[in-house]
Amino acid sequence: MRAHLARIDAVLVQAVIAAALSFAHLHDIASAAGQDGWKAWAYPVSVDLLLVAAWRRLRSGSSRAAGWCWFLIALVASLGANVATAGLLDLADVPAWLRILVAGWPAVAFLGGTLLAHSSPTTSAGDEPHGAADAEPLPRPRAELPAREATPSAEPRTNIPPALIQHARKIADDHRARTGTAIDATTLRARLGVAAPLAEAIAAQLT
Repeated sequence: MRAHLARIDAVLVQAVIAAALSFAHLHDIASAAGQDGWKAWAYPVSVDLLLVAAWRRLRSGSSRAAGWCWFLIALVASLGANVATAGLLDLADVPAWLRILVAGWPAVAFLGGTLLAHSSPTTSAGDEPHGAADAEPLPRPRAELPAREATPSAEPRTNIPPALIQHARKIADDHRARTGTAIDATTLRARLGVAAPLAEAIAAQLT
C-alpha cells in the first residue's frame, strides 16, 4: 500500500513540476511577444485547456480526427514555447512572425474549444449503448397468421328468374316428348345458351 501511494505521489509531483515549467515558458513567450499583465498569464491557461479538451475527445472515441487535430495544435504551441525559451530566440527582440502567432492564438483556441465542446459525438454501427449487452433480448413479435376464411356449409343457391325456369321447363317437356327421356344439363345448356353452373341449377329444379 505504501509503495502504491509513493508511486502516486511521485507521479503527481512530476506532473506538477512539468505543468509549472510549461506554464512559465508559455507566460514568458506571451509576455515577450507584447502580451503584458493578466493577458500573459491567460495564454498558458488557454493552451493547457485546449490540450485537455482535445485529449478528452480522443478518450471518448468519437470525432477522433478533430480530437487529434486540436491536440497536435495545442501540443505544438506548448512544445514551441518550451523550446523557444531554451535560448533559440532572443526574448528581448521577438520576431514579427512570433508576435503574429501569439496575437492570433486566442481566436484559434476559441474556435478549437467551441468545436470540441459542441460537436455531437457520433456512434458507430458496432458501438452499443451502455448496458445494452446486459439487457435481456426482447421477444420477437409473433407473426400473425392469416385468418381462415369460413367455409360455407352449403353452396349458395343460385337465384334463377321464374321466366327462365318456365322457358326451360317447356324445352324439357318437348325433349321428353321427342326422346322419351329427361333432358340433361348439357343439352339444356346448349338449348338455353347459358353457363354450365346455371344450366345445372335449372336442371336440378326441373327434376
